[in-house]
Amino acid sequence: MPAKKDTLDIYQDKRGEWRWRRKSPDGSLIGAACEGYKDKADCEKNAKRPKTAKDKWEFYEDKVGKWRWRRKASNGKVVGAAASGFPSKAAAEENAGKNGFSG
Repeated sequence: MPAKKDTLDIYQDKRGEWRWRRKSPDGSLIGAACEGYKDKADCEKNAKRPKTAKDKWEFYEDKVGKWRWRRKASNGKVVGAAASGFPSKAAAEENAGKNGFSG
């Protein structure tokens, strides 16, 4: 039986803007767009940013002590972020790897 893969969901929000979210096989969110896009193609391009993009990755502890990540484009704009907190930095980095982080 083949292993199940993460899924990428492109959808329109209540304001009619396009957003993306990535889900694990069990349905939990593992990454999401931080902003809405007017054009679906722009949203898809952002969701599928290559590992070779010159993005900066930040790992940080939130107010409740959970580790999170955010991905910033070269212009400083946040283009993706963890959908939830993780118990360790290593767990946040593993999750970011499913969203393009390569260490």
